[in-house]
Amino acid sequence: MRKLLNTLHVMTQGAYLHRDGETIAIRVGEEFKLRVPIHTLEGLVCWGQVTCSPPVLGLCCERGVGVSFVGEQGRFLARVTGPVSGNVLLRRQQYRMADGAAAALPAVRTIVAAKIANSRLVVLRAAREIADGTREAELRAAANRLSWAGLEAARAESIDHARGHEGAAGQTYFSVFDHMIVGDREEFQFRGRSRRPPLDRVNALLSFVYALLRHDIESALETVGLDPAVGFLHTDRPGRPSLALDLMEELRAALADRVVLTLINRREVGGRGFSIQDGGGVEMDEATRKQVVAAWQIRKQDEIEHPFLRERIPIGLVPYVQALLLARYIRGGLDAYPAFFWR
Repeated sequence: MRKLLNTLHVMTQGAYLHRDGETIAIRVGEEFKLRVPIHTLEGLVCWGQVTCSPPVLGLCCERGVGVSFVGEQGRFLARVTGPVSGNVLLRRQQYRMADGAAAALPAVRTIVAAKIANSRLVVLRAAREIADGTREAELRAAANRLSWAGLEAARAESIDHARGHEGAAGQTYFSVFDHMIVGDREEFQFRGRSRRPPLDRVNALLSFVYALLRHDIESALETVGLDPAVGFLHTDRPGRPSLALDLMEELRAALADRVVLTLINRREVGGRGFSIQDGGGVEMDEATRKQVVAAWQIRKQDEIEHPFLRERIPIGLVPYVQALLLARYIRGGLDAYPAFFWR
């Protein structure tokens, strides 16, 4: 099994990365901050006003370390990678499958069913932990609706029908998301999903952690030789990593949403770490962003038993394992794609 390496997040504004032999050295102004050996990294994320020297980009490309550039709040800007890896026949088969609705439907059904099942499990866990009887009842009622939606998605007659069940399930899930918040409910209120920009602190956290998950999934897909831009559930659109978004759907609730709920419910983040911008958008300050990234990196070290492999692996390897299983399915080595059903 592949070893879980580190993703280096550089968030200090004005930081400059330069190559020092086989390491990446970071300085801010004239002050040296850190030196990281390239062999310990699998990804590099530069946030906001962070720059890299051409030799650093060349070193990362040579060693298969993807470099992502994002805005301070996590909005994706660009990605730099080395030569395309993998068998060209794998990608051609991926494209053929994406072009044929019938060929892609089994994988889409499984991905959507897994997303709904994982969302249901998050809701049920919250219902068990909550002390408010009214909110518990609403959470359990939502879990029942999600159960039926998952069954319908698993036997959807078309990809459009599967998308419909996914959308309905998403509305059900987020309609009770606020009930799962038991921390500072005055500061962290959730009134519905908002993205560009996020209109409350909870949405700001969700969008930020989703950006972290997206980076990991794109890196995993490129590592196994798949094209992140060509998906099955999400339609093609210039600049959109449709296949990465496909895999994100089954992993959002189990990996990202649980991190956000834990940060809020354990009061590891506070309302003062957010500010309201012109236009109503909510942004995190630098200290809060660093705290969230640190929590994400710690969460990736936790081990679980993978439901298909029956092996214990770090959570941070789940995107890679799912990308590898998807590649095996596309090549014909598996009869069905084993989506990630959290337990």
